[in-house]
Order: sequence, then structure tokens, then C-alpha cells
Amino acid sequence: MTGPRARRPSRPEAAAGLRRLWAPWRARYVRKLAGRSEGCIFCFGALGAAARRRRLVLYAGPAGLVMLNRYPYNNGHLLIAPRRHTASPELLTPAERGMLGEIMTASLEVLRRALKPAAFNLGANLGRTAGAGIADHFHWHIVPRWDGDTNFMTITASTRVVSEDLAASFEWLAPLFKALDGPLS
Repeated sequence: MTGPRARRPSRPEAAAGLRRLWAPWRARYVRKLAGRSEGCIFCFGALGAAARRRRLVLYAGPAGLVMLNRYPYNNGHLLIAPRRHTASPELLTPAERGMLGEIMTASLEVLRRALKPAAFNLGANLGRTAGAGIADHFHWHIVPRWDGDTNFMTITASTRVVSEDLAASFEWLAPLFKALDGPLS
């Protein structure tokens, strides 16, 4: 066969049908994380109301905390972390793992009532190679999902669409997490 159809792909990934989608806006975020010197965002003592709002901390109990993700994939994207600075869940005590599970369950219940999502993504990136932005302090991500929220704008316009400002999300969710202070503290 001759002509354009006879040309073989010059790269192996092209032969397999792989296409690359570039998101260059992420480079600035990654560089910012690499140069961070302010310490761990999950490690702090008692916070007043203004500091909680500034850090987006919705709940801070003795065993774990809940905060809004400053770089969310979707509205209501939460981070759940143990108070003790540790890189992986197997390094936690059984009691810490149990309490973290209770905090995660309570967070799911709050998000279901408040935002009424159709589903959730729940996961953790353990280690920098796995995608952890903060690799030294283990944390879970809870991402609410709605039917049709594919967020195609990231691919087509290098823009992520999040339907609510973080400050507004904090004001809306903070009172709902206040109820956790009794049962989980």
C-alpha cells in the first residue's frame, strides 16, 4: 500500500491509539507545591474561627480533621486527614483508623444532606508518584459527583468549572460540621 494510509506512526503510543490531553495550567500548581516551605497544611493546634475559615477547616477533632480542598475537582471536595502526621494509613493505630472512618462516614452524610450529589469519588494518593500533593501526611479525598458533571471544560478550555466559591462553600458547610464536635470529639 502506498500514500498517506501506508505511513506507519512514528511513536509507539500513536500506534496504540493513545492521545495526549495537555493541561499546562497544572504546572504552576505543581511548582508551587514543590517550593512550599510553610509546613504541613494538616498539622496545626487549636484554631480560632477566623483561622478555621482562612484554612477552610470544617472540623478539627482530636483524632482527625475535615477541610475543603483549596484546589477542588468539584464543589464540596473535602480532605479528611488524621491529626497525627503520618504518610500512610497502616502507620495509624487501630483507634485512629476507626475514628478516621467515623469522620469520613459523618462527612459523607453531611454532603449527602447538604449537596444531594448522585455519587462520590473517595480515594487517597499514597506518595508523590501516586499523585499526592502532600505526600508526607496521609489524607482521603471525598469528591461529590452529579449526573452530567463530566467537567469537559478542563479538556476543551483548560478551565475547571466549580459551581460555588470556596468561601461560600465554607459558610454553607461549616454549621453542618459543627454538629460533629459532640459525637466525634
